[in-house]
Amino acid sequence: MPIKVAVLLERRPDEKRVAMVPAVAEKLSKLGCDICIFSGAGLNSKLPDSAYSTVSFAHSDSELLSDAAIVLAVQPPTLEQVNLLQPRTILLSFIYAHKEPELTCLLRDKNITCFAMEQVPRISRAQAMDALSSQAALAGYYAALLGATKLARILPMMTTAVGSIRPARCLVMGLGVAGLQALATARRLGAITEGYDVRPETKEQAESLGAKFVDTGVDARGEGGYARELTADEKEKIASVVTRHIQQADIVITTAAIPGRPSPKLISKAQVDGMKLGAVIIDLAAEGGGNCEYSQPGKTIEQGQITIAAPFNVPSMLAEHASELYAKNLLNLLQLMIINNAINLNWDDEVLAKTVLTHNGEIKPAAVKTALEQQ
Repeated sequence: MPIKVAVLLERRPDEKRVAMVPAVAEKLSKLGCDICIFSGAGLNSKLPDSAYSTVSFAHSDSELLSDAAIVLAVQPPTLEQVNLLQPRTILLSFIYAHKEPELTCLLRDKNITCFAMEQVPRISRAQAMDALSSQAALAGYYAALLGATKLARILPMMTTAVGSIRPARCLVMGLGVAGLQALATARRLGAITEGYDVRPETKEQAESLGAKFVDTGVDARGEGGYARELTADEKEKIASVVTRHIQQADIVITTAAIPGRPSPKLISKAQVDGMKLGAVIIDLAAEGGGNCEYSQPGKTIEQGQITIAAPFNVPSMLAEHASELYAKNLLNLLQLMIINNAINLNWDDEVLAKTVLTHNGEIKPAAVKTALEQQ
């Protein structure tokens, strides 16, 4: 009997992605899945129902979810949608349990096996399933474009009949996937690029992209590929070095985020007040409150002559390719749990064991369980 896979319509504000695209749906069908999509779910990604040739369509959540074995989504489902699911249904989506305590508890109580895409471990074997990285790469690319379009000058050097225009300077703060992609894109657009990160091992990566690395002498490597929280002394030492580079830049792109915690403040109000007239800050950490003290998450503001943009959900602005990459991440994860046309969850598999959020009426990650109990 085919495995029914349901794909939700994304209803959250500013979300244009869809969890399944036609090319990936065809591959998923070959695993023994019968795919049902909420009608119109792909429209914001420029994918009308007619683009899907191997799926069926539902026109209500109850029709879509009541007999689904696997549910795919980008954003967390609503409480009402979860209540439509049968026990032991498998859900794959971003959840961010620290922001969704009621939803997480409902998933536990309804005995839903939920794989939270933000928890995919950052190990070599899981790279093809790492949705955070695939979406961050697009965000970094688009951040450089946003900076270029908000700047009142061009990025590359240009020689004209009346003289030469010097190239713009772009500083990227936070050299994870998004930051490195921002560096690469700004460089391709012709800017002089600099990269800064509290993790010194990123120096080689920045330099491989043609950027100069801003070395402050502080090592803040943390667990899981993320930076740890900085001490007050470390912040002061870093500020003394980084301020000069911030205030020389035409574009500053910040990307520093710590899952489950507020985004670290990398740029102070005093540093912004000393920036070049007409400079631009693109703050990619808006979901966590932003990396700049002046940032207003979800808005673009003018602080004096400085433009500060802190957009939400940047990958959704590139919904077509963001959906394609995310659907491929889901497919690669599903291939670990669908064996010989049947669902087989192997909890000895490190990827499945670390990605699962709820299973058998339990919240599996100890940190999440503890955090929810303390609320």
